Amino acid sequence: MSHRTQITLTDAQYARLREESARAGVGLAELVRRALAAAYGVGSATASPQALEESFGAWDDRLTDGEGYVDELRRGMARRLAR
Repeated sequence: MSHRTQITLTDAQYARLREESARAGVGLAELVRRALAAAYGVGSATASPQALEESFGAWDDRLTDGEGYVDELRRGMARRLAR
């Protein structure tokens, strides 16, 4: 089943949507549907907790935890922020 709705866009939003429509070769409504799916997902309310549960243990083979990994990526940030 489909539902019809009406939204108000700014001139800039509408122009951007038209540009992307021409570039991608799809209609405005399809672009809006894709944006909604990207922003809010297409799965059920249980999809996110299920995906989280399925990912449990994915870092078991790593020597560091998530916090250590991020600290390594951001090495020197504290020094830069202290300036």
